[in-house]
Amino acid sequence: MIRMSGLHGGSSGSESDGVAEIEWELRPGGMLVQKRIVDPGTPPPPALCLRVSYGKSKIEISVSSRSTFWELKKLLEAETRLKPSEQRIMYKGKERENGEYLDRCGIKDRSKLVVVEDPSSCERRYIEMRRNVKIQDAARAISALSLEVDKLATQVKSIEKSISSGNKVPELQITTLIELLMRQAVKLDAIHAEGDASIQKNLQAKSVQKCVEALDVLKQSNGKLNHVIVTTKWETFDPPSTTQWEFFE
Repeated sequence: MIRMSGLHGGSSGSESDGVAEIEWELRPGGMLVQKRIVDPGTPPPPALCLRVSYGKSKIEISVSSRSTFWELKKLLEAETRLKPSEQRIMYKGKERENGEYLDRCGIKDRSKLVVVEDPSSCERRYIEMRRNVKIQDAARAISALSLEVDKLATQVKSIEKSISSGNKVPELQITTLIELLMRQAVKLDAIHAEGDASIQKNLQAKSVQKCVEALDVLKQSNGKLNHVIVTTKWETFDPPSTTQWEFFE
């Protein structure tokens, strides 16, 4: 419920030379409006039922006659899905300021108002939407690359296990794996990422670098081993027949 100010019951402070001193109050959000002093004997302000047009939508909303246009905008946020700062309220063809009071602008019960979206907010929303699309695309691309990097990292561990056991692996297998990792690094570098996606990108880049460095070390260790372990299964054949044949002239 929005807090409403009371009716101005007279001038505040002392009056000098017939001029009353006007008091001002600072509303939440930094808005400065003329202060209304509550008179205990004043009846509660009447509620107005306003007819508001927003695009093709017709909205009826109840609000105190002593509300400001900013307070009205906050009530309209749920209906228009526009933040108060994104709304512009027109009454009798004129845009009304946030700090103006409804009753002092001549607004009565069943008055018609028009809400339009601030053009600058439309542009900001479009830019933000495009930015979010790019962030989502980057996140998906990084996620796909991370799956490939994980597969290659598994192969690195397999080679490391073989070499640690004293089993030499074909050098081509190591160099091919390094090349595949470098291709992933190039793809990763081409992705423009922001926010959380940027963090994931950096983590994957470090993972690729770690794998390449590990393979460089394994390549040197592998070169010191003598026997190559071939995992290919070859088909075996029976030895050739030793039967002696008799030749005739």
